[in-house]
Amino acid sequence: MKILYGVQATGNGHIAKSRTLAKALEQYPEIEIQWLFSGRPKKDLFEMELFGDYWWREGMTIVHSEGRLRSFATFAQAKLRHLIKDIRELPVNDFDLIISDYEPVSAWAAKIRKKPSVGIGHQYAFLHSIPMPRFNWIFHTVLRTFAPTEKSLGLHWHHFGNPILPPIVPPLPKPDIDVKEYILVYLPFEHPIPMLEELSKVQRQFIVYGVPENLPTAENIQIKAPSTEEFQRDLVNAQAVICNSGFELLAETLVQGKPILSRPLAYQFEQEANAKALEQLKLARIVRSINAKSINAWLEERPTPIRIQWPDVAQAVAAWIAEGCTKDPAELAHTLWQKVVPRPTEGPTPAYQSTAD
Repeated sequence: MKILYGVQATGNGHIAKSRTLAKALEQYPEIEIQWLFSGRPKKDLFEMELFGDYWWREGMTIVHSEGRLRSFATFAQAKLRHLIKDIRELPVNDFDLIISDYEPVSAWAAKIRKKPSVGIGHQYAFLHSIPMPRFNWIFHTVLRTFAPTEKSLGLHWHHFGNPILPPIVPPLPKPDIDVKEYILVYLPFEHPIPMLEELSKVQRQFIVYGVPENLPTAENIQIKAPSTEEFQRDLVNAQAVICNSGFELLAETLVQGKPILSRPLAYQFEQEANAKALEQLKLARIVRSINAKSINAWLEERPTPIRIQWPDVAQAVAAWIAEGCTKDPAELAHTLWQKVVPRPTEGPTPAYQSTAD
């Protein structure tokens, strides 16, 4: 089976999930995968060796600044003529199946040529009834039509009574024996200088990713360059995590049972919806601004961490793909949620009970 697998590379979460699935799919020698990435300049991609001779397309890039999605700038910079050209010229007829991790070039090329296609990712959970903010219909329509596919496997922290799968989480390293006294910060959508100034006012140590490494910092702040391995090591050893409301990092953090302070990217439908779900499920503290006041208030609450053990969703999805994507996604979802610890309740809140040690 020849598969074209498109990945939205705007954020690191999609790529991290794809790495986990790529390793799970390696056990099926009958599957041949051509990877395609779009949404980020190719020079900004890192640690891509696992994907071999991958393809790159410009795709669509989200423009953000100072913690807000800039919708006008996003559409203004979109090279729609070039995007349409890439969609038309993508050789999807050379493949048996097109998989899209919310990647528009591969998804639309498959749709136009009526090729079998499957969407795998968090954004496909929005095809179901899940917690969402009251944005106008334009945002919701764009989210649902950005990378359309024939079938889909949506991923979320809870099923909300729908055929949605648990998250795909990579295997994480074991924490060091020595206790680490720091909070991990990943806020790539914030204006970095004001954010670092606010962190300097808090009497805690911070390790910060997602900002330029050459910025001046206070003694309680360490900035680190992008690195998948180093980031995972710092995550498992951190006392807590401060981040935006992206899906993948939060799923990894819940595995570790870390208290979470999260601020959704303003006017970004997915992150606002994620924040709403986090509040409903009582999995994180949501704030509208990250500053010394909100951080100190969160720390003074002594938040109780929630630890969730997700099953090996990547292996289950890889087997589903190898079998021809014929199994009912509802059956696959039911089987996987039975393996989640603690198992989520059917009610709206609280979805999980604390299992903190």
